[in-house]
Amino acid sequence: MTFGREIDEAAAHILLDHACERGVTFFDTASAYAQGASESIIGRWLTSRRPAAGTVTVATKILPPYEPARLADIVGMGLRRLGIAVIDLLYLHRWDATAEAPATLAALDSLVRAGKVRALGASNFNQQQLEIALALQQQHGLERFSVVQNNHNLAVSDVSTEYRQFCAARKIAIVTYSPLGAGFLTSKHRRGVQPGSRFDLVPGHQDVYFHDEAQRRLARLELVAARTGHSQAHLALAWALHQPDVASVLVGGRTPAHLEQALAAQTFNDPALFAELQADNEMPAQLA
Repeated sequence: MTFGREIDEAAAHILLDHACERGVTFFDTASAYAQGASESIIGRWLTSRRPAAGTVTVATKILPPYEPARLADIVGMGLRRLGIAVIDLLYLHRWDATAEAPATLAALDSLVRAGKVRALGASNFNQQQLEIALALQQQHGLERFSVVQNNHNLAVSDVSTEYRQFCAARKIAIVTYSPLGAGFLTSKHRRGVQPGSRFDLVPGHQDVYFHDEAQRRLARLELVAARTGHSQAHLALAWALHQPDVASVLVGGRTPAHLEQALAAQTFNDPALFAELQADNEMPAQLA
């Protein structure tokens, strides 16, 4: 999400190179990120680096409305920006009534059958929305959503225990994003939104986090961090990276140091401490 908006192409390529060197193989973008610039930056990186076939997985997302007649063209534009022949994982970026149209689901199925897309995913869908779409796909014999991608961190989560159980029963992989809550969990916005941050660049994003429940969870994280000597970022990342029934966690960043921070957290696993971080609090969900 940072590519083309918070960092330029040169910085993005440095981060991508470092990620590859450290064994990261799953890269997630979207047509909406910097109005397509993120896809183009990744595409030029793929063209110049030429990773061996099958060593890198690329996921992208498309915005609603999901008009059946336009889906092939929209995906085609994404393929051209990415400079690839097939998208490994294509998400609907968020729920929309058009996502429940059989014609839309059939158009997505056609993209898979045509070899333009390998797998389908749903991002920012709640359980009911996902359940309806899956039922329609099954009813019509269409390629189904095999991956979901939702927000999940110590402050806000759209991945409840029930949601995980639902996905596990249907063999749907869960990908989560924003393990630091776009910086909210570092407390850097305690005295106001920091200039140049995501909350500054996308003011509407503030509503997701700047409310009493999320602030209460942030306060707990601050107390545990102060007592243990671990940074808030380290604890929040470690918690997100060790959640049960989660296949992958998306980590954003502007520099290789941000990625190293996440890789360090991946090696820290303290179930008792994680339980303390989320004790006696239900996660405030944003997806209604």
